[in-house]
Amino acid sequence: MRRSLAIVVLTSVLVFSFSAAPIAPRALAQRKTNQIRKAAPLSVASLRGADTISAAQLKDYLSFIASDEMEGRDTPSRGLDTTAKFLAMNLSRWGFKPAGDDGTFFQKIALRRDVIDKAETTAQYNGQTLALGDDYIPFSRPADIAAAPLVFAGNGWFIKSKEIDAYKGLDAKGKIAVIFAPPDGLPRGVTNADLRGKRGEDWMNASDYAQKQGVAGIVIIPDFQFIANWDRNRNRITERGITTVEKFQTANGPLIPGIVASPRLANLLFQGERQSATAIFESVFGGKLPEPFALNPEKKLAMKVRTKSDGVGTQNVVGVFEGSDPVLKNEYVALGAHYDHVGIGIPVNGDAIYNGADDDGSGTTALLAMAEALAKASTRPKRSILFVWHAGEEKGLWGSRYFTNYPTIPLDKVVTQINIDMIGRSKKEGDTNPRNKELSGPNEIYVIGSRMMSTELGDLTESVNKQYLNVTFDYRYDDPNDPNRFFFRSDHFNYARKGIPIVFFFDGEHEDYHRPGDSADKIDYQKMEKVARTVYMLMWEVANRPTRPTVDKQLPAQLSGG
Repeated sequence: MRRSLAIVVLTSVLVFSFSAAPIAPRALAQRKTNQIRKAAPLSVASLRGADTISAAQLKDYLSFIASDEMEGRDTPSRGLDTTAKFLAMNLSRWGFKPAGDDGTFFQKIALRRDVIDKAETTAQYNGQTLALGDDYIPFSRPADIAAAPLVFAGNGWFIKSKEIDAYKGLDAKGKIAVIFAPPDGLPRGVTNADLRGKRGEDWMNASDYAQKQGVAGIVIIPDFQFIANWDRNRNRITERGITTVEKFQTANGPLIPGIVASPRLANLLFQGERQSATAIFESVFGGKLPEPFALNPEKKLAMKVRTKSDGVGTQNVVGVFEGSDPVLKNEYVALGAHYDHVGIGIPVNGDAIYNGADDDGSGTTALLAMAEALAKASTRPKRSILFVWHAGEEKGLWGSRYFTNYPTIPLDKVVTQINIDMIGRSKKEGDTNPRNKELSGPNEIYVIGSRMMSTELGDLTESVNKQYLNVTFDYRYDDPNDPNRFFFRSDHFNYARKGIPIVFFFDGEHEDYHRPGDSADKIDYQKMEKVARTVYMLMWEVANRPTRPTVDKQLPAQLSGG
């Protein structure tokens, strides 16, 4: 202590002595220059911490989140849970408020996993035993159907506005309905705008209508995509099992049992009928439905499906950075990304881990970098910032549906939701791969939904970008009639259906979409930095406005359904 005091005194004397000495003109000029530099105000972006979001930082985080050790972050999985703990650990050390359950960063979601008991599951066609996994893949629902006749029921739907009636003129009670349709989604040629009126009266999906008709079971003839991924789907359903959200299952009610048929079984079922399986397939998937009819009554199908069930769980990761304004801090700007991917699957070139670096490790990492930037910023936004990393997006937007149905903060206080799902890949110059045709370039990003509900939010999104980094915004998918249906395919949709205006940032599908090749070494980190900083500055602008973005439009009818 004394030695330190002596040094301080000596240093003070030396400083005083040098200060009293004459200053050369050149040195004086340099001092004035330095004073001018010090006095120059920091940019708004720097004050807000945007400059701390860097390509190197994003690479570090994503290299961990999309590593093989995370095993593809399936929902549920050990890798997903590890990633959740990593996110929560950082939020805690950066001073965020936990906004999950019981004072934690985790909003728990109870799941039920049903695994096929292969030893007790059988199916026979006209007494011939079918090979499980080769001839058919069973639904993960218990079934005990003795030999039953079959009917062809088109796409299975009833839609009054389109004059679609899959069971018109049929007595389907106690029979098995053969449906040519994808396992989920709307029939070809139908949009959500066609689902007018009351569900159960004016329209019914294939499951609802089958139940109303008293159908004993369903045989799905799948689309090309399901058939192309037959091995993967077989593994997913018969080996890993089907996981469902318990609360969603209760809301959906009982489900019809059934199987998905292979092309061989489909041909067997329609052999000798008025139309072949191929002809019906082409007409149904071309949007033209053949009339429903009963198959030869001598044809019978029996199925017995047994499952083993257990309870599992997953979680959304939820944190809040509290705003500075005593009134506006009670409102929230929500930032979202899904931190899950599709896990471990069929090997491609020896690699079975689907890392999901772009989908959506890039969004997950961008949110993490934004959280860190807020924590290090010299000022706070006026409104609070809600961070939600959603689980189960790949299963059907589970996490966002769960959060918006069972919110941990008042949902009516969320003024905007900004969703980031895939912002890390760029189309390289000279790339002729057709699977990269719609991939955005190094300085561009697709923007979806920014004006669908709020003109003000769309204008603000544009102005922030133009005044800052001026990334090229591509709006080609910002269309209610987009055949890709991207508006429905990520978590922002569940916020929009609750009346919250949204903006969705997306780089486009590419050759490694849902494949093991979606790895961290293929990410354009400079692009990620630009997009993440742009989203961050947009968040700040929304958070600091005196009023929330005005919702001046109803969600288009094409986008208002499920």
